[in-house]
Amino acid sequence: MKKQVLVLGAGMVGTCTALQLALRGHSVTLVDRREPGRETSYGNAGLIQCEAVEPYPFPQDPAVLLRVALKQGAAVNYHLGAMPSLAPALSQYWANSRGARYQKIAREYGQLSSRSVVEHAPLIEMAGAGDLVRREGYRMVFRTPAGLDASVRDAERLQREVGVNFRAMTGQELAVAEPSLKLRLAGAVHWTDPWSVSDPGELVQRYADLLVQRGGAIARGDALSLRASGAGWTVQCEGGAIEAEHAVVALGPWSAQLIRPLGYRLPLFVKRGYHRHYRQASGPDLAVFDAERGYVMVPMKRGVRVTTGAEFARLDAPSTPVQMARAEALARELLDLPDPVESEPWRGARPCTGDLKPVIGPAPRHKGLWFHFGHGHQGFTMGPVSARLLAEQMDGDTPVIDPAPFLPQRFL
Repeated sequence: MKKQVLVLGAGMVGTCTALQLALRGHSVTLVDRREPGRETSYGNAGLIQCEAVEPYPFPQDPAVLLRVALKQGAAVNYHLGAMPSLAPALSQYWANSRGARYQKIAREYGQLSSRSVVEHAPLIEMAGAGDLVRREGYRMVFRTPAGLDASVRDAERLQREVGVNFRAMTGQELAVAEPSLKLRLAGAVHWTDPWSVSDPGELVQRYADLLVQRGGAIARGDALSLRASGAGWTVQCEGGAIEAEHAVVALGPWSAQLIRPLGYRLPLFVKRGYHRHYRQASGPDLAVFDAERGYVMVPMKRGVRVTTGAEFARLDAPSTPVQMARAEALARELLDLPDPVESEPWRGARPCTGDLKPVIGPAPRHKGLWFHFGHGHQGFTMGPVSARLLAEQMDGDTPVIDPAPFLPQRFL
C-alpha cells in the first residue's frame, strides 16, 4: 500500500531513505534547511568503505590515551567544557569498545558496511553518477615498520574472518605507486575493494535528483518543527505545512534535538571534524590515510582534500581547527601542497551512539515515527543499505539483514 512519508534530513542517509522509499512506490518528501549533501555528507573523505566492517573503538592503549589527553597530533581534540555533558555517552562508548561486547557489535555492524558497495552500485548507475566514482580502493600508509606489521596482521585477520581484500605494499612498492610522496615510508595496506568519490556532496545531489525523477519531492523547511498531527505528522516548510502518515528522522548530528522533546534520551554524541582543499597539488593518486598520524589526503574535484580526525565538542561550539593546522603540517611532510582553496577550514559533525551502531527502525512510543541516524564515521558508506533496511521494515518485507541490533528500543 502506498504511504505518504516525510524524510527529515538530506544527507546521504536521509536522501537514500527517501530514494529507497520512492523506488518502492511511496509518496515521499525530503525536507532540509539546505540543498542535499551540504552538511555532514559533504565533508567526509569520499570513501565507500566496504572494508570498514568494524566500527572505530574508543582507544584502550594507555599511551594513545595519554596523547589524546595532551591533545597531541591530528587524530583527536576535545573541548574540556563539553566533556561533562558528553561523559554519559562516552562512558558507554568506552565500555562497548572492549572484549566480547565489541566483538559482538563488530559482527552486527559489519553486516551493514560489508554491503555498502553492493547497495551503492545500482543507485550510482541509475543516477548517472559513475563519473564521480573510482573503484580502486585507498591506501593506509605507515611511517614505522611496527605500525605496518600490526596493520597487515589485522588485515589478514579480517580477510580470514569476513573476506575483505587487501594488498600489503613495501616502502619501495608504495614509492612507485605514489611517486608524489616526499618521504620514504615503511609501506602500506592497500584496501582494494572500497570505492572513492571525487565530490561526496555531488553524489548525494545526484541521488536527490534521481529521487525527483522517480516521483519524490524536495522541500526547504525546518525539520525541527516536526509535530504530531492527527493520524500522522506535519512539518513547516517554505511553501507551508506538509503532512504525512509517516516521518523519518534522519538528521544526523541534529537528531537528538528533535527526539529529546518527544521523550527519547538516547546515548547520542557528535564527533566534529574539519577539512580543507589544496588546489593543483601533485598527488596522491589514490586516497591516502596516514594511519599513525590520524588524517587523510584524498584527490577530489576541488583539489586534494585533507581531513582531520575527531573533535569532541558541543555541536554548535565555535570552530577550533587546531587539528586542521596539525594535519596540514603533517601532510606537507608527504606532499607539496599549494595554498588552500578555502579561506577557513570546513567543519562538520559525525552522529555517533554509545554502542557504536546506527539507530534504524520505528520509534517505540510514537506511531508512524521512524529513527534513522547515528552512523558515526560511516553514514556516507552505509546510506543505501541502511535506507533499504529501514524501507523494508516500513513495508513489512523480509529485511536484507536482521534489524534487531539496530532498533531504537535497545536503549529503552
